[in-house]
Amino acid sequence: MENAVVLREWFDRVDAAGTGNITAPQLQSALAVGNLDFPLSVVQQMTRMYDFDRNGTMSFEEFLALNKFLQKVQGVFSTLERGRGFLSLEDVYEALIKLGFSLDSPAFYTVCESFDKSKKGMVRLDEFISICIFVQSARYAQHVSDVLFNVSQYTAVGHLLLCN
Repeated sequence: MENAVVLREWFDRVDAAGTGNITAPQLQSALAVGNLDFPLSVVQQMTRMYDFDRNGTMSFEEFLALNKFLQKVQGVFSTLERGRGFLSLEDVYEALIKLGFSLDSPAFYTVCESFDKSKKGMVRLDEFISICIFVQSARYAQHVSDVLFNVSQYTAVGHLLLCN
């Protein structure tokens, strides 16, 4: 309960205008204060993932859902970084599996290459979170397209049955 109060206070400080919502740039600035430096594109992706009412901003409840995801990702990162401050690529692969993500080798290495700013195979927390946001978004997009594809198949079969 105390955590929710702290998060509410944090959210209200970020929502300086008192609208009850925060924008991606506001979230980006607030995360940067906590040493989580994300490109705006990644923060916009975070916002889209948890913007359940699709109004382009994040309410406190939506922020709580994002925070829960970020806490889970940070927890897995912490268990594998062993005081180094980064994950090796092997650690990243293990961490993604622990988070319920599964990528084939080519996709995994492409994603890691895209988000590993130093190109040394040492993935920092903000880079790892970016990877997780990307993979989660891709999973959601695939789920939506699978559902749409299945609806299309159902519609096509229904059309064939009705026309014959």
